Amino acid sequence: MLNLFRHAVLLTCWTRYGSITSGGVSIIGLKTYASGREKFQGETLDYVWLDEEPPIDIYTEALTRTNVGASPVWLTFTPLQGVSTVVKRFLHEKSEDRHKVVMTIDDVEHYSEDEKKKIIASYPPHEAEARIKGIPVLGSGRIFPIAEETIACEHMDFPAHFPRIGGLDFGWSHPSAAVELVWDRDADVIYVSRTHRLKEASPITHAAALRPWGKELRWSWPRDGNRQTLEGAGIALAAQYREQGLNLLHEYSHYIEGNGQKSVSVEAGLMDMLQRMESGRFKVF
Repeated sequence: MLNLFRHAVLLTCWTRYGSITSGGVSIIGLKTYASGREKFQGETLDYVWLDEEPPIDIYTEALTRTNVGASPVWLTFTPLQGVSTVVKRFLHEKSEDRHKVVMTIDDVEHYSEDEKKKIIASYPPHEAEARIKGIPVLGSGRIFPIAEETIACEHMDFPAHFPRIGGLDFGWSHPSAAVELVWDRDADVIYVSRTHRLKEASPITHAAALRPWGKELRWSWPRDGNRQTLEGAGIALAAQYREQGLNLLHEYSHYIEGNGQKSVSVEAGLMDMLQRMESGRFKVF
């Protein structure tokens, strides 16, 4: 029995295999991820192929369907969702029962060198390494390829002279989030000391949760804080948080490039954090 899971219509077909005398029949079923995990339940399968990255619940359901006989489950996809839960199992959770094969554009022999260069140039920078090398995209899913125990630390009290700053990220259906960072200048270690995360809540609700962190705490915020919202009656998000008593910095967070221009590069910030994690200079309570 062969089951191919793909983004397609749900169907089942029968095909003969082997010699005329054997008369064997294989059942091939195709299912869509959009139909949900429940549609994958109930069958015992000899083989599963998940084409494009599946949600973790569908991946584990595929494993369950093939437990009898220890049958294989194959996944083929480009890791555009970052170090997701599925990707993490293959990259960072070692097991003799899991194996990864990475194919890069250099392994595609039917493209000429000029064609490869054109293909590489056609991708936006943040997708290029995933598309051409199979390296998970930074900025989504489980972003950092770092074991949690290497950055986790116990709660501690900091001297009053240690600099602190708050960071805000605005959201609605995806959560709004906030962190407090504390910087030990002498050791050049940054600590994430407090966090807040909540979706589908107004600035009034978020600000009420964050004000106890201290009136003197300055808040960094992203460029979309200049965007107006219907709930705020045309008032920019940053202004709404200021009205609720949070001490937001005078302009949105950014880098200054070598040419003096402002940059809001997500990749630059992520790489800075990753380098600190790898060198033991970024810790999380």
